[in-house]
Amino acid sequence: MTDHWRCLLVSGLAAAAAVAALPARAAEPPVLVELNRLEERGADCRAYLVLENRGKAAFDAYKLDLVVFDKGGVVARRLALDVGPLRAEKRGVKVFDLAGLGCADVSSVLVNDVIECGGKDQAKDQDCVALLEVRSRTAAKLTK
Repeated sequence: MTDHWRCLLVSGLAAAAAVAALPARAAEPPVLVELNRLEERGADCRAYLVLENRGKAAFDAYKLDLVVFDKGGVVARRLALDVGPLRAEKRGVKVFDLAGLGCADVSSVLVNDVIECGGKDQAKDQDCVALLEVRSRTAAKLTK
């Protein structure tokens, strides 16, 4: 083997070792829930959730336990919201009203739990909250 080929071989092995030493990138959660918009509807607040199933498996059922907090940090509403089914690799919008609560009074929304998530291609014992990424495009925060 010539010096030229030895040098290329050593360089290639060094590059492979460097790539292997990089920390593994954590996989992003397959379900994104985004509080996209809050809209005044008389005395009510209409909320728009964008849901994106980034995964290759569909969810036949997906129900969120949401808690809405007012500006003082006090629970203003708690609701179960059925946002399923979530098709694989699909984005959609769910709309719901917060009766008697103005949008200016909403400081944050907590995804308290995922009441139900499942489908024929889903594991029965999966941690559905861990599958979520949450974000907000409004002044109100969305957390989990």
